[in-house]
Amino acid sequence: MKGEDFIVTDTIWPPSFEQSAGPKYLVLIQSLRTAVRSGVLEQGYKMPTVRDLAWKLGITPGTVARAYRMAAEEGLVETTVGRGTFVAGAAPVRVDVTPDEPLISEVAPDAIDLRASRVLDVGQEAVIRAGLSRLAESSGNRYRDYPDSQSSAPAQEAVMQWVGPDRAGRLQVAEVVMGLGAQHSVIMALQTCLQGTAPVILTESLCYPGVRHAARLLRAQVIGVDMDEEGVRPDRLEEALQKHGGQVFLTAAETHSPTAVRTPLARRQAIARVAQRYQLQIIEDDCHCITRPETPAYRAICPENAWYISSLTKSVSSALRFGFAICPRGRGAAAQQVAQSSFYGMPQPILDLGADLIKSGQAEEVRTRVLAAVEARVRMAVNILGKWNISWQPSLPFVWLRLPQGWRGSTFMRACDAAGLQIKSADEFALPDGQAPHAVRVALTPDTSDAVLGEALERLSGVLECPPVAVDL
Repeated sequence: MKGEDFIVTDTIWPPSFEQSAGPKYLVLIQSLRTAVRSGVLEQGYKMPTVRDLAWKLGITPGTVARAYRMAAEEGLVETTVGRGTFVAGAAPVRVDVTPDEPLISEVAPDAIDLRASRVLDVGQEAVIRAGLSRLAESSGNRYRDYPDSQSSAPAQEAVMQWVGPDRAGRLQVAEVVMGLGAQHSVIMALQTCLQGTAPVILTESLCYPGVRHAARLLRAQVIGVDMDEEGVRPDRLEEALQKHGGQVFLTAAETHSPTAVRTPLARRQAIARVAQRYQLQIIEDDCHCITRPETPAYRAICPENAWYISSLTKSVSSALRFGFAICPRGRGAAAQQVAQSSFYGMPQPILDLGADLIKSGQAEEVRTRVLAAVEARVRMAVNILGKWNISWQPSLPFVWLRLPQGWRGSTFMRACDAAGLQIKSADEFALPDGQAPHAVRVALTPDTSDAVLGEALERLSGVLECPPVAVDL
């Protein structure tokens, strides 16, 4: 598009205010975002002056100036004094990182850790040691040089086998990028997607703390989107896009932590339509899912817009750090470049070990045992805590407990500490500008016996029955 032809016959740019609701500056900035990201307005294109565009669109110069300022903050355009405003993708501005609570929590002495969701011991250490022995006895010269596309291919093929086409759609080896666990794979996906000086990540109003860690690392703003019993609401997602212009929607649709909400297919399809309409990338973090769900992931519903992230952490072993990102169609090369630029690639022994465990069927055997152990603990928790307001899934290693009247999150946490129990309050899952309900997440996979866990859950139920006498309602 030439600089002087700034009014084009296209439904994306410029906007039609007669058919659009809401403030005109929001309609204008959303139209500009979509036009830039879809290629209607190409990089280097010179935007019209504020007064010229205002006159052509029949709006005030102040409205155009406000939209231009927002576009500059997001990195959609850049302005040079004396030259004008141009479409451009600027690199993020680096600022100091604010510390946050560690993702790996330390267990206090003489306390039962109901905070962290860990993989249960079902004998996987012996399986892994045997796999390492097989690698040590194998021939070849693979453990001297950097990993490359050829040496990584067996692990990528194993991931395709592990996930399956029904879950994430048709896959190609080049669309699988290996990472050091799901958290690292999410960060790689975000690095591939986020652009501009003020990138925005949209996510659930309550979310896993790793989302905040990733956003701080990448100097991005996180905006929470309202949820209901089926997950994020599509109408609220669209409102957030119009107001904040998010580039990425980061979600845990199958096994949401902390609420245990599962987003059904019809809701996912509605969200996918919003993403396609606004050129939004969906990053689905599926690390807590240890089953083989029938509902397709976003990657299968809208393969051009969605990423599928998971690992062996919750289903086999956290020690392996064997994670992966399945990229949208056409984004594999860009994600591979991000991976090489940040850490060159996964350690070859871990790639080979993960591929061996999956292709031999041993990873599936471990997963089956882990799933059975988790389901048994969930049944125990429901039997003990079922009289309270809890949400759960049979295969999810935690329950979401809404506190009864008389309890607030902070006072309940102190009472649990006094009872020798460590749990996570909803405050730890709330975004900086969000509100947390009076609720807690109770993990069911501490490194203890079933009998000890049962006693701890009974103790927790006893605490719930004794709210403080003085209640600030």
